[in-house]
Amino acid sequence: MSVETEEKLYQKRIAIHPKSVKGTFRTFKTGVLVLAYAVFFLLPWLRWDRGDGPSQAVLFDIPGRRFYIFELIVHPQDIYWLAGALIIFAWLLFFVTGVVGRAFCGYFCFQTLWTDAFMFIERWIQGDRQKRINIDKMPWNPEKISKKGLTWAAWLLFAWITGFTFTAYWTDAYGLLNDFFTGRAPYPAYFTIGFLTLTTFVVAGFVREQVCIYMCPYSRFQAVMFDKETLIPSYDYKRGEGEKGRAHLGRGLKTREERQAAGYGDCIDCGLCVQVCPTGIDIRNGLQIACINCGLCIDACNEIMDKQGWERGLIRYASEQEIETGSKPRVFKPKTIGYGLAILVVTVFLIYSILHQAPMDFSVNQVRNPLAVTLADGRVQNSYEIKINNKVPRPLRLDLGVEGLADAEIEIAGGKKDIEVPSDKLLHLLVRVKLPAGAKNSQQNFRFVLTDKDGQIKPVAMNATFNMPR
Repeated sequence: MSVETEEKLYQKRIAIHPKSVKGTFRTFKTGVLVLAYAVFFLLPWLRWDRGDGPSQAVLFDIPGRRFYIFELIVHPQDIYWLAGALIIFAWLLFFVTGVVGRAFCGYFCFQTLWTDAFMFIERWIQGDRQKRINIDKMPWNPEKISKKGLTWAAWLLFAWITGFTFTAYWTDAYGLLNDFFTGRAPYPAYFTIGFLTLTTFVVAGFVREQVCIYMCPYSRFQAVMFDKETLIPSYDYKRGEGEKGRAHLGRGLKTREERQAAGYGDCIDCGLCVQVCPTGIDIRNGLQIACINCGLCIDACNEIMDKQGWERGLIRYASEQEIETGSKPRVFKPKTIGYGLAILVVTVFLIYSILHQAPMDFSVNQVRNPLAVTLADGRVQNSYEIKINNKVPRPLRLDLGVEGLADAEIEIAGGKKDIEVPSDKLLHLLVRVKLPAGAKNSQQNFRFVLTDKDGQIKPVAMNATFNMPR
């Protein structure tokens, strides 16, 4: 393959320098950004009193096999909650995409949020669009070195804070802060913070829209969730183009009446909608894979329309059907109703399951080697491994009994008389049940029953079998 062909196939990335803009969608994006950052960066430092449990409000304790989310404690056997939450998020994404396009990408995606923050830093240090373009074009003189260096240093600091905060969700945040700077933090913590610092610095600082266009799979399959009634940022080409297309403001083309008489539309071809786009597209070319539906082009166009004293909405959230025929889209249609009902059902199930979480559960496994032992006094003994999981933030004092076995004697290995399970802990017990000898090779069904001595938890039972020797 020749060099000329390779140059045509592979184009070097052209840096995009979005212009700042004010408006409804920019305000909404900024509000989402501030809220998302407040939640992400502050949660690990929020304390929560759990008695004997960890005091961090949100903590994902992998060694302890617990997820702590305020009052909610997620145990390994509750992992189906995670499956339910993931299903809800996926269906919600499909639902929202079908109604308002890639709204998630434009306002809530991590890539969008962090890129926005990096752009704010860049704009604060280097200035708005034209100043940044001029700095990029100038040779490496003291001004460029100082402004670029300060920008990169601020990016790096922000990226480090991001990496540290993420890691703080998996261990005690205050302890990690002290251990990190004293060299006592575990190696995985240093690796995770370093890796996230580097990737955030590169992806949000330099790669930016390349992630949305080339790396994110959502941009590839989003179109299959669209239909003619999906609301997306749209250019009203009928109003904007007229018979002869677009035209700049000029002599005889300054009022709408003059432009309409000359066959031109309302688009004055200022290019502001392109300049504010974080992915650098021209919305007037229709739906494109790089459009993240952030709505900044709408703010930019509305600003121009206001200056001209013309009606807003040349670029607006509209469906393909609305642009073509003028008819408003339906929100309640089979697809959205189906997704909405599915989301509602799973959400109700998940909430019900969480609210009715058992404060204590236990399991019984019979020891099968040997299955039954004949004792010196003629009685038969079966052994059982019992695991008791305390899900409440206080110690449990329990009684263990059996139902369905007459004349049964219970013995807990180690000579234990009282059963006490520490707060949010798992207790293993070896329990021996003894019965007078019966018919050989026979079985009797019975139940182990755990009773809370304090009377705050209802008794919990588990089925088991008692086996006689062959």
